Amino acid sequence: MNKPLCIVAGVGPGNGLALCKKFLDEGYQVGILARNLERMKEYANGSEDIFPFSCDLSDPNSINEVFSQITNTLGVPKVVIYNAGSGLFGAPLETSLSDFEGAWRLNALGLLSVSKFVAPMMIKNGGGNILITGATASLRGGAKFAAFSSAKAAQRNLAQSLARSLGPEGIHVSLIIIDGVIDIPRTREMFPGKPDSFFMQPDDIADTYYNLTQQNKTAWTFEVDIRSSSEVW
Repeated sequence: MNKPLCIVAGVGPGNGLALCKKFLDEGYQVGILARNLERMKEYANGSEDIFPFSCDLSDPNSINEVFSQITNTLGVPKVVIYNAGSGLFGAPLETSLSDFEGAWRLNALGLLSVSKFVAPMMIKNGGGNILITGATASLRGGAKFAAFSSAKAAQRNLAQSLARSLGPEGIHVSLIIIDGVIDIPRTREMFPGKPDSFFMQPDDIADTYYNLTQQNKTAWTFEVDIRSSSEVW
């Protein structure tokens, strides 16, 4: 019996890698995407069920090319996780137009490009899941978050449109808003002396994503906000 396919678009050492491991443990084949192919190969570590690809998720042409390769060789994904969205921080008058556009292209245009490619195939296969990594910045524009918060707000509204449009077609679209500091070596260096409870654990975050894919369609979750219990909010 063929294993279901999960695509994680945007993989780094924190949430992306944890998502890959989670779905792998749950019996999926996993395609992992990022610009740096060599790093993706390192993450795959010779596993026969992990498939690395190089993809620029801000470029629709790159997305179409890579997802064509994936569907032609591995088949139609049951789960697609759009985990791209690095931050570009600065006040509005300090933000270049190219940085502003780049943030929008990665967070919103890339999501739409991926969705337009995979959703028709998922519908023909009887449904699927599109999970999107959001941020608290999508709910409010901080003084130094001009590009990032605008792009994440666009992504959140697009996710709502996708959910309302694709839900009746059997595709569960979920937005996961992450509010907190992810536990990776870089953030440990940024916040020395913070207790373990200050950091969000990628493996625990990945559990939430997987659980969303197991929901019955009579009670689908669109948006979930996850944070450490020590987070002040």
